[in-house]
Amino acid sequence: MSKKKEILTLLDKNSLVFSNINKLFLFLSSRLEISVDEVQKIFNSLVNNGDVFEIRKNKFITIPSHGYVKGEFFGTSKGFGFVKVDGYASDIFIPANKTMNALDGEFVIVKIMSQSNDGALVVDGEVVKIYHELENIVGAVNIVGGNYFLDPDNTKIPFDFPIVKTGLKLQKNMKVLGKVLRTDKGKIKCIVTEILGFEDNVKTLELSIIRDHNLFESFPSQVVEEEKKLPKSVSANQKKGRLDLTKEVIFTIDGADAKDLDDAVNIKKFDTYYELGVHIADVGEYVKQGNVFDEEAFKRGTSVYFPTSVLPMLPKALSNGICSLNEGVERLTLSCIMKVDFSGKVIDYKICESVIKSVARLTYDEVYEALTENKLNEKTKALKKDFVIMRELCDILEENTKNRGALDLEIPEVQFVFDDKGMAVGLTRRERNSAHRLIEDFMVLANETVAHHFNKHQIPFVYRVHEAPTKEKVEGVCDFLKGIGVAFPQIPNDIKPSYFQQILNSVENLNTKDVVNKVVLRSMQKAKYSNKNMGHFGLALVDYCHFTSPIRRYPDLTIHRIIKEYLHKNGKLSSSRKDELDEFAFESAEQSSQCERNADYAERDVDDLWKAYLMKDKIGQKFDATISSVTNFGIFVALDNTVEGLIKIEDLPDDTYLFLEKQLKLKGSSHVYSIGDKVKVVLTNVNLQSRNIDFKIAEN
Repeated sequence: MSKKKEILTLLDKNSLVFSNINKLFLFLSSRLEISVDEVQKIFNSLVNNGDVFEIRKNKFITIPSHGYVKGEFFGTSKGFGFVKVDGYASDIFIPANKTMNALDGEFVIVKIMSQSNDGALVVDGEVVKIYHELENIVGAVNIVGGNYFLDPDNTKIPFDFPIVKTGLKLQKNMKVLGKVLRTDKGKIKCIVTEILGFEDNVKTLELSIIRDHNLFESFPSQVVEEEKKLPKSVSANQKKGRLDLTKEVIFTIDGADAKDLDDAVNIKKFDTYYELGVHIADVGEYVKQGNVFDEEAFKRGTSVYFPTSVLPMLPKALSNGICSLNEGVERLTLSCIMKVDFSGKVIDYKICESVIKSVARLTYDEVYEALTENKLNEKTKALKKDFVIMRELCDILEENTKNRGALDLEIPEVQFVFDDKGMAVGLTRRERNSAHRLIEDFMVLANETVAHHFNKHQIPFVYRVHEAPTKEKVEGVCDFLKGIGVAFPQIPNDIKPSYFQQILNSVENLNTKDVVNKVVLRSMQKAKYSNKNMGHFGLALVDYCHFTSPIRRYPDLTIHRIIKEYLHKNGKLSSSRKDELDEFAFESAEQSSQCERNADYAERDVDDLWKAYLMKDKIGQKFDATISSVTNFGIFVALDNTVEGLIKIEDLPDDTYLFLEKQLKLKGSSHVYSIGDKVKVVLTNVNLQSRNIDFKIAEN
């Protein structure tokens, strides 16, 4: 048991009340047989994470217990809010006078005030502590009676922030970043730390979104200083003890604009099996646990990708430099080398530290053209036979994926076109070709193999998990299908991904295909990271992890560290060390899942902004559209280029409509609107600030 868990157990089992905090630390130190300083450090981290709460002076309890829970606060423009708590069937309602001025997105400890008899549905609660506060707030400057206020972009924050005087010259309607200041009495102010521009500029609005998600382009000064000390090449000493693969035909396949190349492959075919090597940048060799690179990477959790820029998890000297598997230079890697028989089964594998030298930096388009059109250049000509073998193995793996019932959801992605000034000039659907599938299938196989190994040997790990949807969600999908006249199989007691794939296959050639894909996707639970192996529903895999992108994902870096320690100790880890690694895996999984969600929201919001920007000069134009969602306040329509917008119910032809929720239909006296229907629409309004796009039904 880790020291953190021991402290929590002691608090749980004992009513620990001391005259002062130092006596508590002395007691814990003697029981845990560690120094007072170490106890204080662990104890403070538990308090900061909301796991321990001082219920009254020098009386501490664990959370959850004694009617106290913790979770994320979701605010509303009306002042009241809700707290989402893991394990609760519904969110806790927080009255406006019980929020402690908690802001949307903060993490809080809540005292439960009342709940139903079954204990599942909490009625209301009171915020008693904010244990993870927002550091920054984005908004527009407003001036009232000579006083300056920040009007937050987040409409779920119901008040403006008084701006503390600063040397910056502020003007009305400026977009700014403010540092949140809380007084001892709970009042909130802010001080402006960055002027982003004026709110009528699309680049300013893009930067506002990025800052609103607490994302930054630059790295702290201490990271920049350490970055300067990084080596430019691999040393002879670093190569000692590693498998030397520098003579192997290993290459990378990525997008044309990719600069952080963290995975490379090679393949051979023998009489009875293929040998597939997946080689991943050994980022852990340079980003040691606890160093400045690691602290910043843990905070960021992931790289974030916008249409015109990337906010990397690691500084460029690492991500684009010594860790990137660039062509023609030696690089340190972790390799998963698999023997795969002709049925697609991994019959043997080796996970090891290695050193490689990529023979070619290839793009997806180059490989696709080589395979489908025999269009070859100097690099692809030399590797054509490797591509053919790769496609053979990929076809086998694809068939296995299909047979085990893995989901193949086709959700359209947007592809923007920008000019040399960084302004969007067009958009379309992003195209994927068979070369993408080659790499994706090989990475999935490596991820599965690595996860299987460490699960089998019961080594603490971070898994990529995707739980099965609830039966209620499945029934909702079937109600929808019934409403649009699509036949579906009877719902089984044990829901498997193959059930959904049957449904997707049945609409493959229908005009409702995209909509059904979206409805199925919405029924799914969100994939996340966990130190518990719960399988991956969508991929229909028992074991799965993210091993292949440590440059841009912290959980990959986490398991690389565990893998390296496991290899160095020949698989022999003490029980106490396993406890420590399990705690590290848990914290990494929690932080990474949260950062991933934040990045997803930021990327979506920026995409929506540029879509709105490209539509703003098209007001009055007609478009062919498909109804993508139906609500009690109107219908959402999607254009072929992935732009979506709302037609308000009051703008629909009939006077009154009945909302048929299960069928997702709006029924009027002479018109019925259903998901999947094709409609002709007119663009009526675009709001860059809110990123809202409005349409109406075109006449005739």
